[in-house]
Amino acid sequence: MSRLLWGLRARLGYWLARRLFHWPVALRQPRLWQWMQGQYGRMANLGDTAAQSFYGHILLFRGQGLGAREEGLRLLRLAANGGDGKAAYQLGVQALQGDTRQPPDAAQALRWWEMALAAGHPLAASRLSQLYRQGGPGVEVDLQAAERYAAMAEGAGRSAR
Repeated sequence: MSRLLWGLRARLGYWLARRLFHWPVALRQPRLWQWMQGQYGRMANLGDTAAQSFYGHILLFRGQGLGAREEGLRLLRLAANGGDGKAAYQLGVQALQGDTRQPPDAAQALRWWEMALAAGHPLAASRLSQLYRQGGPGVEVDLQAAERYAAMAEGAGRSAR
């Protein structure tokens, strides 16, 4: 029974922290912000894919230090492998940019963007088309694949209207 209550408490805390995230005054309160991050981290550690994606994005873009960035990327990888298209798309962007420790890796970006496309991310097909059209580190130019992904992107753009 206590495990059930623990899970319920975690979900309620996460729900409240997500609502407070949209209040700028809450984000400026250091103790409240620490509590909110604890709720995001708890839900992410419980294996919730949406929480992993959300907290991973926060750590990647708003975290302080290399440790926060690495934890954000780890959470995004977990979320992407759990089927989250937004996380997979962001990992593709990060792979193509590279950083101080890793050079840009277009082949890795392709893998993540194909995963994002399979999950229904609206921009993945256009990024795949661009990458196949221009080539990149580890990826040869393939105009047939570029046209195929461009047609997918155009089809997705029409259906979104």
